[in-house]
Amino acid sequence: MNDEWQRRWREGRIGFHRDAEHPALVRHWPALGVTPGTKVLVPLCGKSLDMRWLARHDHPVLGIELAEEAIEQFLAEGVGEVSRYHHDSFAVSRQGSIELWCGDFFHFHIEEAAEIGAFYDRAALIALPEATRQRYAFHLAQLIPPGSRGLLIGLTRAPGDEGGPPYSVGAEEIRALFEPNFELVHLEDGAPEPGSGFRESVWALTRRGPRGD
Repeated sequence: MNDEWQRRWREGRIGFHRDAEHPALVRHWPALGVTPGTKVLVPLCGKSLDMRWLARHDHPVLGIELAEEAIEQFLAEGVGEVSRYHHDSFAVSRQGSIELWCGDFFHFHIEEAAEIGAFYDRAALIALPEATRQRYAFHLAQLIPPGSRGLLIGLTRAPGDEGGPPYSVGAEEIRALFEPNFELVHLEDGAPEPGSGFRESVWALTRRGPRGD
């Protein structure tokens, strides 16, 4: 999985990348009520312009990405000086209020996540095969403090299309993965994308307390 992901970036096979911020982020993030200044975790962030949108709206961003190519492209397309340092197994780059941690999301632990108070997942869950998605949902829950909120964008493929990534992750699976640790609100389903049959779903998540409340 990790080797294939890095190969995609080296070869430029990144059709999942959007050249503008995601409309669902713009529509729904303000209603989450995340306090300005709250640091937002963006797992498997690629070079998403959504991170710049969050930063412009007063949120420090911590993105985690395995592919060095994605991080370097993001920094090259941005404005401002870049500072770099290492933290355990991660190479960390900072540009403005955006930190990019290059490494394996599953090696990022609660000690590094101390300042995080929100999250945004547009293409992390759907990039993972079924066997890894439960591990992802559990690990995300360990990093997000109770009461914190986030936005999740899922995707389903046309019936009979079982390819990926991106993988098809329907509403039933999203609820099964996240309801043990999060309160979920289904916000919308997008229209099928012409030519692909992909259809996005948008969810607001709130981290439950230690007893599930």
